Amino acid sequence: MHAFRSHTCAELTKSNVGDTVRLSGWVHRIRDHGGILFIDLRDHYGVTQVLCDPDSAAFAEVENVRSEWCIRIDGEVKARDESLINAKLSTGEIEVFVREIEVLGSAAELPLIVFGDQEYPEETRLRYRYLDLRREVMQENMKLRSDVVASMRRRMWDSGFREFQTPIITASSPEGARDFLVPSRLHPGKFYALPQAPQQFKQLIMVSGFDKYFQIAPCFRDEDPRADRSPTDFYQLDLEMSFVEQQDVFDTIQPVIEGIFEEFGNGRAVDKHWPHISFRDAALWYGTDKPDLRNPIKMQDVSEHFRGSGFAIFAKLLEQEGTEVRAIPAPTGGSRKFCDRMNAFAQKEGLPGMGYIFWREKTADSVAQELGISVKDAQAKMKAGEVEGGMDAAGPLAKNIGPERTEAIRLQLGLGKGDAAFFLGGKPKVFEAVAGRARTVIGEELNLTDKDRFAFAWIVDFPMYEADGETGKIDFSHNPFSMPQGGLEALNGDPLEVLGYQYDLSCNGYELVSGAIRNHKLDIMIKAFELAGYDEGEVRKRFGGMVNAFQYGAPPHGGCAAGIDRIVMLLADEANIREVIMFPMNQRAEDLMMNAPSDPTSDQLMELGLRVIPQE
Repeated sequence: MHAFRSHTCAELTKSNVGDTVRLSGWVHRIRDHGGILFIDLRDHYGVTQVLCDPDSAAFAEVENVRSEWCIRIDGEVKARDESLINAKLSTGEIEVFVREIEVLGSAAELPLIVFGDQEYPEETRLRYRYLDLRREVMQENMKLRSDVVASMRRRMWDSGFREFQTPIITASSPEGARDFLVPSRLHPGKFYALPQAPQQFKQLIMVSGFDKYFQIAPCFRDEDPRADRSPTDFYQLDLEMSFVEQQDVFDTIQPVIEGIFEEFGNGRAVDKHWPHISFRDAALWYGTDKPDLRNPIKMQDVSEHFRGSGFAIFAKLLEQEGTEVRAIPAPTGGSRKFCDRMNAFAQKEGLPGMGYIFWREKTADSVAQELGISVKDAQAKMKAGEVEGGMDAAGPLAKNIGPERTEAIRLQLGLGKGDAAFFLGGKPKVFEAVAGRARTVIGEELNLTDKDRFAFAWIVDFPMYEADGETGKIDFSHNPFSMPQGGLEALNGDPLEVLGYQYDLSCNGYELVSGAIRNHKLDIMIKAFELAGYDEGEVRKRFGGMVNAFQYGAPPHGGCAAGIDRIVMLLADEANIREVIMFPMNQRAEDLMMNAPSDPTSDQLMELGLRVIPQE
């Protein structure tokens, strides 16, 4: 027999009854039933119930074991009584009577319990990650991640791609985040960088004549952490193709992503239609460039209804250049109670509040006000049918702008009785993000968001450049290596009007894929960087490899990268990306388990020619 096991803890069935077997694993749970000890023995594959009674020679040793001890047992497989079968376990029809036990590894007092669903502080979970990973949900998440990556690889090979590896130690590159720098021992005072993405290398692979490349690529960015982003490193499905246009990239990656979500989505619906939405429209309709299309709410510009109106705050605001008033429709949200809740939400977001209108059944109060009569007389007229029924617009905005403007807003938004609308005004860049969050909250509170599906959308036509709000300096807004729409000619006009062949794929409110058709023409590349403040000499110095390569017949090419961590997070239905990463950093970019980052030794610093300046 094998030294440690004849079977895994998920293999034994009724067909094994009477067999002598050997199992190894961890003590998941111990129960004492009238002197008979029951142990749920767990390994990576499953759980088997083993038991020991006082007649067994191993009983005294079994009495000593505790939770999470690693043990090996020899025993006889027996059928469970019909009434004791556990249908939840693959081994639920049998149990193993222990004849011999060996402790392979005892465990000290546990800082966190593996059995059950107890909640522990994230600091504890990350410090003892090897214990946290033993929990069933974490085992399932990591298996899911591994299976997703394997499926991605198969699908890419089946699509005619080959996998190539690119360097991990390279030169600094402007990818929109801070680099992790690595000091060079052989070249004192100089630094390598960990790649933010294999961007330049995959383009050079296309220049080298390889038609289709992919890689499960590690990427390193010194970023501020978020629930959906790791602060140090992440993995992406990276791909590039030659002789393609934007739609070719979409047609290549959609079956891969769609197939992954169908294979691992646990029965949730996967939308087949992936609309193309311009960056400008996404900001207007959803307040974000990664919209959640499971929420049907679409915001609209209603500025004209407030221009010159009796609502002085919006009317005066609209006299300023570049301002708008936008409405967030709220179907079924037509109650003062709900409107007050959303007002409280706006105040938590740092706003004085949100204007609102809601439409309800016409009341005696509103009829009395409209006709200038008493409420009692209004009730009589309504009872006698002398006043038409219908809707009544309520809320402070409705009173200020009057019935005609209110009705025009209702018709534009397609709302009716029992619905509401909320309003925000100012310069769109200032309030768009809050409007987007309000749209999300409204969709969830009113149960409008369909939680049981994956909804995708391509966000296209990104602006190539953006201006710094304080200095006005022009910089790249997205990927600097993208081809501008209109080529060189487009770069001779207003940089802020230039659109790039850049695209993102959003799913359920997260960005899953980002990519572009690349700039493969040297003159266009130099002009594009010049507009962002890089002169030709600096471009040639910083991107010498690409500059030189583009002089020797660079093909048109494009591609994208899909975030593996984020895809698995959605498939696992987790809200935090650290739940699907084997050994993640904490919010402060610290590895509590391995004590990183750590202080270098004096010898290490001397060898690298570095000195650490103490922070005050």
